[in-house]
Amino acid sequence: MDAAEKAARKAHQDELKQAAAEKALDWLTPGKVVGVGSGSTVAFFIEALGRRRKDFPQAVSSSLRSTELLREAGIEVLDLNQIDEIDCYVDGADEVDPGFALIKGGGGALTREKIVAQASRHFVCIVDESKYVPVLGQFPLPVEVVPMAMHLVGRQLEKLGGTVRERAGYITDNGNPILDVSGLQISDPVALEETINQWPGVVTNGIFARRRPETVLIAGMHGVQALGKDKA
Repeated sequence: MDAAEKAARKAHQDELKQAAAEKALDWLTPGKVVGVGSGSTVAFFIEALGRRRKDFPQAVSSSLRSTELLREAGIEVLDLNQIDEIDCYVDGADEVDPGFALIKGGGGALTREKIVAQASRHFVCIVDESKYVPVLGQFPLPVEVVPMAMHLVGRQLEKLGGTVRERAGYITDNGNPILDVSGLQISDPVALEETINQWPGVVTNGIFARRRPETVLIAGMHGVQALGKDKA
């Protein structure tokens, strides 16, 4: 694939991401606090949110980068400890299966994303059609770990049959490294999420199955398909 083809593919993917991001506004309630995820698709959502900042003046952010973008858009960013509940959380994913279990964390914000999702009444996941897969695992599973436990956890992950690599030159907003695990087929995402999270030294892993979205918006050639719950 030459440079022109790569540019055209990226432009097409960006169009799909933007379509899903703008559709997510339909699930928001004016005046309510919005939960905001992170990543390239969410960047389009923040742009759209900024154009309606009078309706949605306050948000809770799952990453330092999203916080920066929200403030640039004129939206006040609240600390999660200041509020009891987020009305709606909007975030992307690296993979989504038919049961709405996700792999997240390609951008490294998995722990804060999982916290904000847990605090939200409704979770809307926005993706392009390339992210919708029959079984999770083609995208490497991120695992955030305490630094001293990196090799210990890595050996345990290898026993699952995956190939483990430290994400080179990367430290999370929480000050921890990430291990990326490729080669897994995650047929029981709830069980694997719980198993890995029980290991000492694991902060969390990128499977979102215990708290999965109620709604998934998938942008494709024929528009944005809404799966799951309508706006409540």
